[in-house]
Amino acid sequence: MHQNGLSAGFLYPGYSAEDDYPAIERALGGVRLPVVHTLMREDAHRVDALLDIGGADVLGDGARALRGLGVQAAVWACTSGSFVFGWDGAERQVQGVAEAAGVPASSTSFAFVNAARALGLTRVAVAATYPSDVAERFVAFLGHAGVEVVALSCRGIITAAEVGTLGRDEVLAFVAANDHPDAEAVLVPDTALHTVSWLDELEARIGKPVLTANQVSVWEGLRLASGPGGIPPRTGLGRLFAAPAPVSSVPAGAAEPVSGQGRHT
Repeated sequence: MHQNGLSAGFLYPGYSAEDDYPAIERALGGVRLPVVHTLMREDAHRVDALLDIGGADVLGDGARALRGLGVQAAVWACTSGSFVFGWDGAERQVQGVAEAAGVPASSTSFAFVNAARALGLTRVAVAATYPSDVAERFVAFLGHAGVEVVALSCRGIITAAEVGTLGRDEVLAFVAANDHPDAEAVLVPDTALHTVSWLDELEARIGKPVLTANQVSVWEGLRLASGPGGIPPRTGLGRLFAAPAPVSSVPAGAAEPVSGQGRHT
């Protein structure tokens, strides 16, 4: 797969499923996906802790580290630590990352929106590892973008560390159990959850697209970093990577359609 040496960097809070990134890097070939671990003062899927995890000081430090690595795009790879700020707050957060990193930037929350748009999805089920009060904020975030959540399930796990221990069988069962007949896809919004090695299995199990946090984060980063050729289709990483990705020069890829037409954020 020829990616013209694309390089997208990721700000990742703490340690849990960060090995998904080198796994995708190996699967794609010809890309560089460095990960900078950002400060996590408290590992908790709780609103106050998440606001701290995604704070401007924490992300600024990480983004400056990515700048030093020479990446072409930067992604705040934390769904809950972005959508918890609300749409406008998440846009400001991404703008801060872009300014500190000196490259186009986005976050996993916006990556989910752009991935859904790229696949033409308007009705989804969400299989969340979070407590319900946190997961409801993701539902609201998607709703702002015109994506309707027809079913929400919450596993209620507090720490990212615990989420990272879930294995293949548990992940497959969790996603399959929380599909819904009216959903066009299932979204799994936690970068602490290992998923990338089982994306095709997940989609085969439920017969529809599955979008997971680390998957969409990498797709978003490469989409922002790519030139006129976009991201060439690739098998083995779900339907999202199997279709040509639109190109965007919009730094956040946030408030506009995935085509990237419109204002910069």
